[in-house]
Amino acid sequence: MLKHFNYEEFDSPDQIGSGLPTNDGGKMNPDFLHKLDEARAISGVPFFITSGYRSDKHNAIVGGRVGSSHLKGCAADISCKNSGDRAKILKGLFQAGLGRRVGIAKTFIHCDMDYDKPSAIWLY
Repeated sequence: MLKHFNYEEFDSPDQIGSGLPTNDGGKMNPDFLHKLDEARAISGVPFFITSGYRSDKHNAIVGGRVGSSHLKGCAADISCKNSGDRAKILKGLFQAGLGRRVGIAKTFIHCDMDYDKPSAIWLY
């Protein structure tokens, strides 16, 4: 059970309201979700998930990479509006063990736990 998130926050947007059963959040890697929940607790700021699990269709719509970690359910993008929150979110991610693969953009932070890919920190 997660303290700071609902599984629906990780659903692929193309499935919401489609009349199809969603439960995409249930396709997320449980270890990843528990570490993300821990990171949220450490950071002390809310995490608004802008992208969690992605269907192949949604990944194509948003221009996601082939082999995206979102397709595997082991990645999330977290909205970030200022440098103070960015620092707190990053601190939480690293202390919770999610600092292995992190991408930093002006409006969001990507983190994933994809062990099929090398460790990396990048800027968008």
